[in-house]
Amino acid sequence: MTTATLTQPNGAQRIPFSKGLDGVVAAQTEISMVDGPNSTLLYRGININELAEHATYEEVAFLLLNGHLPTRSELADFNARLVANRWLPAPMYDLLRTLPRDTIPMEALRTAVSALAFYDPEIEDISIEATRRKSVRLIAQLPTLTAAFDRIRNGKEPIAPNPRLSHAANTLYMLGLSTDPEFVRALDVYFILLADHGMNASTFTARVVASTQADLHSAVTSALASLKGPLHGGANEATMHMLLEIGELENVDAFVDRAFATKRKIMGFGHRIYKHGDPRSAHLNRWSERLGKKVNQLKYYEMSLAVERAVLRHKELYPNVDFFSATLLYDLGIPIDLFTPMFACARVAGWCAHVIEQYRDNVLIRPQSEYIGPVGVHYVPIDER
Repeated sequence: MTTATLTQPNGAQRIPFSKGLDGVVAAQTEISMVDGPNSTLLYRGININELAEHATYEEVAFLLLNGHLPTRSELADFNARLVANRWLPAPMYDLLRTLPRDTIPMEALRTAVSALAFYDPEIEDISIEATRRKSVRLIAQLPTLTAAFDRIRNGKEPIAPNPRLSHAANTLYMLGLSTDPEFVRALDVYFILLADHGMNASTFTARVVASTQADLHSAVTSALASLKGPLHGGANEATMHMLLEIGELENVDAFVDRAFATKRKIMGFGHRIYKHGDPRSAHLNRWSERLGKKVNQLKYYEMSLAVERAVLRHKELYPNVDFFSATLLYDLGIPIDLFTPMFACARVAGWCAHVIEQYRDNVLIRPQSEYIGPVGVHYVPIDER
């Protein structure tokens, strides 16, 4: 952590400073625990390993929003509400059609979520009950928005949601991809592993906006804007582009050696908190291998393993959640520039849960800054400058 205690120019106050807020506790939460030293992630106290092995995304979304795993009847009701809210208001399709076809999908998604606020009947109601209902709507609608924009930009008609399919299966279906059970489970696990992760950049952004008592759609729109950056959600896309740039297995060592020599960042490695390995990576590794075998395309998975070994020759850096998720999504047939929207489709449950938690015990998030500029400067008339 980079910290310093500085004196204000007037000498009146000493303010602790932490660059990037590293190590600063900005909120107390019951939603997820990120334990870096032990490489552990818990959702509402449940280890992510158990959820990735046994749960569905629908169960996990309910858990994050409500604080407990659903009973059978609660899950049936939650699923029914998700299915009922997958449809978009008709004007939303018109909006997506007006966007330039070369619009970056994350920009389209950010714009569309903001526009959805026009059609939500409870947009100004920030009560916990109304926010939970709006959360269900947004969780259901983000995959529909993503798939509809992808179809429209390729000159195709959007595929209507299928009420008989699970959340993950319907996402693949609307994208025009295979709903093979193994593909569905792979995406389901991906959604589970990405559903929440403590006070990351996009979640913190959502909570800052929620602390002003802005509505849920405003908070989620701001989170989407934060997720777009390559140091947060965009790293999964950059990882796949890196593998495509390397091209072949035999090029890996030379590429990694050159990257270290030129101080080029190798995407998908290292984590601000997990110094000894991201617990989500092991699950994504296994699913990446399974899908590679299933689609008879192990090349990129094998390249990923080679990159991992080559990086460790230089430095103790381990894959983060973005590294193996890149090949997993690629083998599902998802276009590379939809990787970050897929991240958003997973993380929206966590964002909504954090907005609800912020509303429950709200204080405006307003950190101070340390002024380090000049003092005693006077105005100079324009003719004397």
